[in-house]
Amino acid sequence: MKILVCINQVPDTTSQINFTTDYKSFDPTGVQFVINPSDEAALIRAIQLKEQEGAHITLVHVGLSDSEPVLRKAFALGADEMIRIDTFPTDGYFVAQQLAVVAKDYPIIFCGRESLDYNGGMVGGMLATLLDYNFVDDVTAFSIEGEKVKVTRTIDGGKELLESSLPIVVGIQKELIPENEIRIPSMKGIMGARKAPLQLLSPIEAQSQPAIASLEKPQEKAPIKMISPDNLDELIDELHNKRKLF
Repeated sequence: MKILVCINQVPDTTSQINFTTDYKSFDPTGVQFVINPSDEAALIRAIQLKEQEGAHITLVHVGLSDSEPVLRKAFALGADEMIRIDTFPTDGYFVAQQLAVVAKDYPIIFCGRESLDYNGGMVGGMLATLLDYNFVDDVTAFSIEGEKVKVTRTIDGGKELLESSLPIVVGIQKELIPENEIRIPSMKGIMGARKAPLQLLSPIEAQSQPAIASLEKPQEKAPIKMISPDNLDELIDELHNKRKLF
């Protein structure tokens, strides 16, 4: 069984986010990058399948050389191969086109439902379309039974159980892996990952669809106004007349 796991790096949520002076790109200066949480969940599920049933796990990442530490940290969890496509990931469609070159050789492709940075949630579906593979998103459980897979996905108001043939692209939610099953790379794994071979691929010519006009941070929240619970008139005036909430 061959499983391809798509890995992306995202800023740590504690990092201070800034933009370049022209407000058209993210400024990575001083930012700590980590494995995208839903990608990490996808990798851990792949490793569980490897331990239970036997599997060969390949990691693939679209990014420049400065992203290799995150890729190698992911590898240290228990993957067998890693591939980096040497180009800057401009947008979801561009990334999907790059991944498709590698992914066509794998019957099972795991990717996170979305990345924590832009929350686009588009790469998995686009990749499946480019490959003409089956695709299931929002997956919270995944198992293999012979030549078929069974998945559980979240839907409005509940869950949906599905069965699919291979090949398939699976968009995994981080909730698939409970907190007590999250894995930390061992020191042996980290040392081995530092020396492990990394296959470097040149990017293909691919189309980028959107272009960023400008970026801006959310507006700062207004300061909290304290109103005495006995002063109902002021509370009503604040909510109804000033904030127009009802």
